[in-house]
Amino acid sequence: MRSTLRRRTAVTGALISTAALLAFGLPAGPSAAQPATAGPGTTRAGAADPGALPRSLTPAKRAELIRARSTTTAATARELGLTAREKLVVRDVTQDRDGTTHTRYERTFAGLPVLGGDLVVSETGAGATESIAMASRTALKGVRTTAGIAPSAAEKQALGRARAEGSTRTAADRAPRKVVWLARGTEPVLAYETVVGGLQHDGTPNELHVVTDAGDGRKLFEWQAVHNGTGNTQYSGQVTLGSSGSGSSYQLTDAGRGGHRTYDLAKGTPGTPTLFAGTDDVWGDGLPAHNETAAADAAYGAGLTWDYFKNVQGRNGIRGDGAGASSRVHYGNNYSNAFWQDSCFCMTYGDGYANAEPLTAIDVVAHEMTHGVTSATANLVYSGESGGLNEATSDIFAAAVEFHANNPQDVGDYLVGEKIDIRGNGTPLRYMDEPSKDGPSKDYWYPTLGSQDVHYSSGPANHWFYLASEGSGAKTVNGVSYYSPTSDGLPVTGIGRDKAALIWFKALTTKFTTTTDYAGARAGTLAVAAELYGASSPEVARVTDAWAAVNVGDRPGGVDPNPPGTVFENTTPVDIPDLGPAVTSSVTVSGITGNAPATLHVGVDIVHTFRGDLAVDLLAPDGTVYPLKASSPYDTAPDLKKAYQVNASSEVANGVWKLRVQDKGPQDSGHIKSFRLTF
Repeated sequence: MRSTLRRRTAVTGALISTAALLAFGLPAGPSAAQPATAGPGTTRAGAADPGALPRSLTPAKRAELIRARSTTTAATARELGLTAREKLVVRDVTQDRDGTTHTRYERTFAGLPVLGGDLVVSETGAGATESIAMASRTALKGVRTTAGIAPSAAEKQALGRARAEGSTRTAADRAPRKVVWLARGTEPVLAYETVVGGLQHDGTPNELHVVTDAGDGRKLFEWQAVHNGTGNTQYSGQVTLGSSGSGSSYQLTDAGRGGHRTYDLAKGTPGTPTLFAGTDDVWGDGLPAHNETAAADAAYGAGLTWDYFKNVQGRNGIRGDGAGASSRVHYGNNYSNAFWQDSCFCMTYGDGYANAEPLTAIDVVAHEMTHGVTSATANLVYSGESGGLNEATSDIFAAAVEFHANNPQDVGDYLVGEKIDIRGNGTPLRYMDEPSKDGPSKDYWYPTLGSQDVHYSSGPANHWFYLASEGSGAKTVNGVSYYSPTSDGLPVTGIGRDKAALIWFKALTTKFTTTTDYAGARAGTLAVAAELYGASSPEVARVTDAWAAVNVGDRPGGVDPNPPGTVFENTTPVDIPDLGPAVTSSVTVSGITGNAPATLHVGVDIVHTFRGDLAVDLLAPDGTVYPLKASSPYDTAPDLKKAYQVNASSEVANGVWKLRVQDKGPQDSGHIKSFRLTF
């Protein structure tokens, strides 16, 4: 492994600090689309570099690559500067069409697993190192291997934490094992990892991982390994399913998709499920009361998701090994949830409240199955910012699969779980264009975002995907109206959903690690965009803008605070009442011919104790509102001195323009110092 850098942008250390009627298949319509890119040798503007696209590997070829990389792990460890007590274990290998190979490694120290020590090494076909993405670059030095507490103490702690989640287990499902805990920003420490099963409060299976300091017994970390997406056919009309058998004996086993099987849990919890079988190869009647209807939906969604990852992203099955997972329906009684479990390599679906709305719509199934893909690749830890990114990854590909399916009964959209009516009022579970419309989800990143539930901290990444795909502002897609704001008040131009999904998938499989956070996701997606489209491409610029629009990083250069042009300014101070009505500062524009520009420059200078309380808008002479800044309790800095850019090309330039400011929080004070427009 040489340290030469070739075509790609190096990402060494990029993941820096700041884890659902007839039998199954595709509906009538266009065949599965291939990646939207030109063929080899093309120079068509906007097309991805063909060599940088993922190569579809057969299970045999993938196994061959894993074997080859496994013979060189010692040499790779030496070249990475690892200590003599550290070893690498190959976890997965993917490859691009130009021969670039991405090898994902787990690390051990003195024979102990290193949690948070995973990494990805990317090499050209000639063996030159292109990039190294490490979950942590902390050296493993001075790590003791003798514990100060007994394993039973760690188990007791884990059982207590599991009881708080609803488990009634009296013993761990997986006894404490010694590991080295390598959390970002801390020194490595010997620890115990304990896994406790049972059920959570809502009936979801429990697989709680608790990491305990083996020296003093402190709890270091915990995460839930059951990925639940909260969240015939009932939802997709009459479709074709992949089943097995002939004559008068059929089963819901899809031999064409890795042997995927669909099972009946008969409203029980995991025990011995029954494979769906019948005599006529007709499954369900489109109504939830028929036992096979939910099974048809689940099987159909799993087939769509398999086809999407294989035909569009080049991944042959969840693990890339051609093996199908399984689906289990009718879990629990009135259970309104769905989840993925690594331990059974399966998706499980409840029937919803009153057992009438099974959680088996296309996007829910794709969401759960994508958890399996994430687990087999980056394995984003299901807690903190990495957990939010894990959830967002499932929402992103749920949308991608739904659009790709092209099913007229369930058209593609950027709404999550819109068919299952989980709230009982007809609204979707989540919105990607403006995540906060669901209530608790967050539109933008802020420093303590990782403390939120992973379904809510996923919001900024979902928002990024929508913005990167479609751009900001008002739009209608497939008959659904969207309005997507930006944190900096500036517009975003989308690159298209196919490109955005390709960038996220390649980052997931070649750049992200277990502990990737939002800063790391930005770095990884930008590196991939540069590999696919070139470092100076519009795609890189627009991906950057989309991240800035969700408050992750800045736009290149930002907005010029003093652009050339005719300036109209009001410097008369205007007091902003605390938690009071909105106030305005006005400028009268005259002598400008025609309409305002598409890049109207708005200069705002506000003195204020806490700018997070402020909602700021620009009002055109005809009263049209152009939002500049929304109030946010997470923006804790004082004052607001910022330049904004507004597309006001539909407005007549001359007239009275106003800056409207309202303080929406208590116990602070401030005033508008100046307001400036540049034409």
